[in-house]
Amino acid sequence: MRLAVNIDHIATIREARRAREPEPVAAAVLAELAGAEGITVHLRGDRRHIKDRDVELLRQVVSTKLNVEMAATPEMVRIAGEVKPDQVTLVPERPQELTTEGGLDVIGHGMDLADVIRKLHEARIRVSIFIDPDPRQVRKARELDADAVEINTGAYSSAPVMQRPGHVKRVVTVARVAARQGLEVLAGHGLTYVNVRPIAAIPEIAELNIGHSIVSRAALVGMERAVREMVALVKKRS
Repeated sequence: MRLAVNIDHIATIREARRAREPEPVAAAVLAELAGAEGITVHLRGDRRHIKDRDVELLRQVVSTKLNVEMAATPEMVRIAGEVKPDQVTLVPERPQELTTEGGLDVIGHGMDLADVIRKLHEARIRVSIFIDPDPRQVRKARELDADAVEINTGAYSSAPVMQRPGHVKRVVTVARVAARQGLEVLAGHGLTYVNVRPIAAIPEIAELNIGHSIVSRAALVGMERAVREMVALVKKRS
């Protein structure tokens, strides 16, 4: 199990004052020193937090894996081809949303996604797709030649405690389908120090992407400690 730390909200704090700090690149270095095995950022069309310069600098600095979440648009494909992150995660995006609200409809957008995935592969960039826990979406992602899927754990994370076992079962089912399809299985969205263990215990999942909870804790205890504590939780599967 690997932990990839999403540092978007370091940039959110910076943009609250349109200042120069805190610096997302510094946060990435501290996260890696604390045991993170990947850094994730979402380069949104409206650039509300992460900027192009952040992605460019992170490409130079990140020594583990740089994963850039982005919409499947010509602009983003061009940027990815120039920056060449280790991985692109294709996500849905709406201008007014607070955060990503659901998985990408791979079935409904298959024709467009096929061309995007082909172009990213031509640039030698690995492609993951952020999907809801639905086996049909997994099979379509495999058909389109994606390398990985990231299972959306948002419904699990926001569910009342008594309802979470049902959501875990759905994630388990989809993770197994994806693994059988030969896809690398990732997961994330809304995971916290309190709810991460049941998802981390799923053996088919190779990596978790966690951001808001880690950045929130880092504001109180520091980035390195916050990341170390989450690494300890995700590594302890049982």
